[in-house]
Amino acid sequence: MLNQHLLGLQSWNFLGQAEPPPGASLAQTQTDLWRYRSRTTALLRRYARASVEVGRLPSLVGREFFRARVTSYAMKNFEDVVIFVTDMESALDQLAEADRQLIAMNVLEEYSIPEVSQVFGSSQRTVGRKLQCALDNLSLILLNMGLLEKLIQV
Repeated sequence: MLNQHLLGLQSWNFLGQAEPPPGASLAQTQTDLWRYRSRTTALLRRYARASVEVGRLPSLVGREFFRARVTSYAMKNFEDVVIFVTDMESALDQLAEADRQLIAMNVLEEYSIPEVSQVFGSSQRTVGRKLQCALDNLSLILLNMGLLEKLIQV
């Protein structure tokens, strides 16, 4: 069973948000990143499918997963798929261990929030909040790497 203290690795500020990754502006991390969560989740699912296509099972948190659905996804060529998988792996490596575990279980392995909270021994509300922060942190990393396009402010 996973250690309960792994979810508490990040420090939290007075607004309940995780401390921003280095080089991030405060306004960008606390007010804008929620808009990227669905796009980040879609990229993670594409990463899961693409990594299986190239013959590499994603091994976040040191173990492979087999629960994700495998569907066909066509990219321009095999090299594009390999580059995408490599870029996503490097983005995920920049996350804290607890963030990687939450994302791996909920998005890639498709465990529900109640299942994840039971494994971590935390409340569903805490797991949900920390998962949102983990997705926000990954969104910021993907924006900085150019894998996500910045949305236009309205």
